[in-house]
Amino acid sequence: MDDRSSRPHGAPGGASPDDRGAARGRAALFGPAADGQSPEPDLTGPPVPSGVLARAIATLDPGYFAVVMASGIVSIGTDLLGYQLLSRVILGVTVVAFVGLVLAYVARAVWFMPFVRHSLQDPTVAMAYFTFVAGADVLGVRLVMAGHAAVTAGLATAAGLAWVVLNYGLPWSIVARAHRPVFRDFNGTWFIWVVGTQSLAIAAVALVGATHDTALRQSLAEGAVCLWGVGVVLYLVLVVIILLRLMVVEVTPGEMGPAYWIAMGATAISVRAAAGLLALPSRVGGFPVGELHSFVEGASVVLWSFGTWWIPLLVLFGLWRHVVRRFPLSYEPRLWSMVFPLGMYTVASYSLGEAGGFGFMVDIARVWVFVGLVAWAGVLALMLAALGRVLAGRRRASTGRGRYRAP
Repeated sequence: MDDRSSRPHGAPGGASPDDRGAARGRAALFGPAADGQSPEPDLTGPPVPSGVLARAIATLDPGYFAVVMASGIVSIGTDLLGYQLLSRVILGVTVVAFVGLVLAYVARAVWFMPFVRHSLQDPTVAMAYFTFVAGADVLGVRLVMAGHAAVTAGLATAAGLAWVVLNYGLPWSIVARAHRPVFRDFNGTWFIWVVGTQSLAIAAVALVGATHDTALRQSLAEGAVCLWGVGVVLYLVLVVIILLRLMVVEVTPGEMGPAYWIAMGATAISVRAAAGLLALPSRVGGFPVGELHSFVEGASVVLWSFGTWWIPLLVLFGLWRHVVRRFPLSYEPRLWSMVFPLGMYTVASYSLGEAGGFGFMVDIARVWVFVGLVAWAGVLALMLAALGRVLAGRRRASTGRGRYRAP
């Protein structure tokens, strides 16, 4: 999921304007490979199949579960701030997106396994699969709010298994198999590792309140604390690497993509996980959570402050990309990686404000919820427009109207 793969590609020579529009729609919706290009920057990948549906499944962006992450967190934020009807509508969209993506990725694994293996060979691309972990957990947390704790437990279990495979498989691939990324390959996508880890901590806390078994409650609380700690340390390591990469290595407009917003989203979800720990009783079974409250609260305020610091910088990066360097502003799957942090900032600010008594954070959340909502609606509209171009292209192809005519 390297942002370099989002650079626009030229249409094949001799194509009509209608054909070029449909090709751009496929490339935007599914990734560059839908336009007949390689699914990843590596041109040694498997050949792209013919047919729109086959191409879409084979070249599906590894990070497309960011749609579920973004929709789920906006649904949670609107519910917390009193917009229940809107929250339920967005929850419906989230469930449909999750089921559809699960079916698509299963089909990809069954019929297009070479594409899956190829994406897993590049650690930077494979990192995007953590969006499944975070997407399943975010949806699970929203469902436990709606009283569906059993479904949440199933989603969290699946997310936990995927996290174990990715959390240890990717470092093993980098170190033991010598699939080492160069410094330029580090980008905002790597922060999804933190997001996936902290999402498990949040899901564990949510399940603490949904079970009455003392031993299970204690195990979930202990696991949540440990996962939160792992996520914070991962963030500290990655933020140093990626800030150095931004300052030391030249960044092109194509590389400075929406995925860098995950740098802020990773702090926000860490804050939300900390707020969940603060909301736990002082003792869960034999585990004295209360003894950690002072440290967790202090660390969460630091993380919230640093995440807030990111926002103006990321806006400036976006202006440099699209205004100064005139990179085209159009739909790309990675835009959902920008919506999720905006929604998570609302939830994190509200949750920490409520748990720690920080009224100004709650006030910020009451305003910021509309920022996330507008961003979600805008990206959804862009995605549907890209899908419309694809469908229009298929209709023209079936009637022969989209063929090239010599002058």
